[in-house]
Amino acid sequence: MILFLIAACLGKNQQEESCNSGSQYSVGDSLFVEQTDQWNLTAINATGTRVSAVDYDGDGWTDLFIRKNGNSDDFTGDSRASWLLRNTGGQFEDVTEQSGIRTARSLSTGRPGQVVAFADVDNDGDLDVYTGYNADGSNAETSEIMLNNGDGTFSLGPEDNDIRNSNADQPAGATFIDFNRDGKIDLWLGQASAYQDRLMWGLGDGSFTDVTQPLGLATKNWSSISELNEAQGHSVSWSSVACDLNNDGWPELLSASYGRAPNHLWLAEGGENFVNNSIASGYAFDENQDWSDNESARCWCMLNPSDDDCEGVPEPELISCTTNSNAFRWNHDTDRNAYRLGGNSGATVCSDLNNDGWMDLVTTEIVHWDVGGSSDQSEILYNTQDSSIVLERPGNEATGLTREHELVDWNDGDITATVFDFDNDGLNDIYIGSTDYPGTRGMLYHQDASGTFSDVSIDAGIAHNRSHGVAVADFDNDGDLDIVIGHSSGRCDDDCPESFHARLYENQTADSNFIQLKLVGTGGSNAAAIGARVSVATEGQTQTKEVGGGYGHYGAQNDLRLHFGLGAACEAEVTILWPDGSFSEETYQLASGKIYLIEQGQQPVEE
Repeated sequence: MILFLIAACLGKNQQEESCNSGSQYSVGDSLFVEQTDQWNLTAINATGTRVSAVDYDGDGWTDLFIRKNGNSDDFTGDSRASWLLRNTGGQFEDVTEQSGIRTARSLSTGRPGQVVAFADVDNDGDLDVYTGYNADGSNAETSEIMLNNGDGTFSLGPEDNDIRNSNADQPAGATFIDFNRDGKIDLWLGQASAYQDRLMWGLGDGSFTDVTQPLGLATKNWSSISELNEAQGHSVSWSSVACDLNNDGWPELLSASYGRAPNHLWLAEGGENFVNNSIASGYAFDENQDWSDNESARCWCMLNPSDDDCEGVPEPELISCTTNSNAFRWNHDTDRNAYRLGGNSGATVCSDLNNDGWMDLVTTEIVHWDVGGSSDQSEILYNTQDSSIVLERPGNEATGLTREHELVDWNDGDITATVFDFDNDGLNDIYIGSTDYPGTRGMLYHQDASGTFSDVSIDAGIAHNRSHGVAVADFDNDGDLDIVIGHSSGRCDDDCPESFHARLYENQTADSNFIQLKLVGTGGSNAAAIGARVSVATEGQTQTKEVGGGYGHYGAQNDLRLHFGLGAACEAEVTILWPDGSFSEETYQLASGKIYLIEQGQQPVEE
């Protein structure tokens, strides 16, 4: 109690220095300014489409790791596939080659691998990195753990390591967690190509053991339609994520599937087992199973009117149908099943969107105009606060995540997303990256006090066509969140830029209150505090966030330093549930306008 009062008095003194009336976005406000040139990103020409933002060297300035789909880095020629960019306090410098992050075991060039996630796997105080590679056994290169040497360089992790699977490894998502709260970081891997998703138990030295089967996470080869309809087959993962969805302290595991296959949600049972809750939770796919507005299905039924369920199906409206070849997007034997009436999922984001203390989900989906309403759309899945995990989909008309389609034959290329409070009003906003098709762009949705979202991208200053990878951090340490966005070059039309380097949009929010928290786990928690749950309470509002270990399509990651906008509040009560075996909890009273380093069991220190 005495320490609490001292901290409260300290907060009141600081309040006079840093508190203000707060800020809130209004329609028409321009808050973001592109500063790509100023941050040296144009000169570096980092043309990758996957983006991660972490402070890999621990100097207090958030860095970038940008990658693209391609071959290994050739540092002696013009071929580049990745860029590790160090933030020098206002600009980025390319340190990829000298950092050793692409060190190869056999290749003379930099080792390939576009799937990335950062965590302190050996608890030595710096961030290591998993780099995933689609190994086929043709060479010695595999997925790897790269250990941070503490001086800005990386070395290959243990050679004897289940991470280094060279026969059936097709990683498309990587998420560090501590599934059993033993203080050692584990790794959840979503696998593409209908392979088995994998959970790797961390041993604390950079090596991992595959515990997928004994912990109940086994799925099946694609051989039974009934099993596929029940989400018992392998996923076709395009991303992974983990978060505690039922507030019992144990993280659930999620894998989002491409290819109109069910998404997977695994309910944690005390860190000792997982149960497939994909269908019952509502995460596998939405409830719309009506395929009769699918143009290709209509074409099929017009040509084959006596086939099952074809009676009453209307003729296609916008495609010409003269032969069976025109129905190439429809298999009448299989596509009427539930597992084929879902979505093409790109990413899932965990976030408490409505500030009720329960994590909700945002999903992104690729949707084609001709498929019809049965194809899942990008949307919010709100947590109903059921211990067994039940998610509800109110729909985009209700939440405001709508958009206008200028093209008749439109495509939504939603693959990436992030959730962040861009105007520091204490309400989370959503950015969805839509890519690879003419007319697609990044969409920034602002949440108002009623819980409704509206697209403010262009007005707010983000006009970014073909938006792909995205990462958020306070890159300039000025108290608001900036955003870096990657460009796609796929299916280019006249809406593609001349150069495809990543771009940085600097947040110009003024007169706002915030706190930022850099957590360090000790004792029984992992050093990066991944999985820690933090609630920040001000008058009339409580926000909840978790320290994340990576999520999204082929690896995305926002800064591990947690950011909370406080609206008009000058101080907040901060409660941290640490990710250790004893569920340690600490509470502090903190003043706004500060970045705090909080080591478990110690008082906060201003940075």
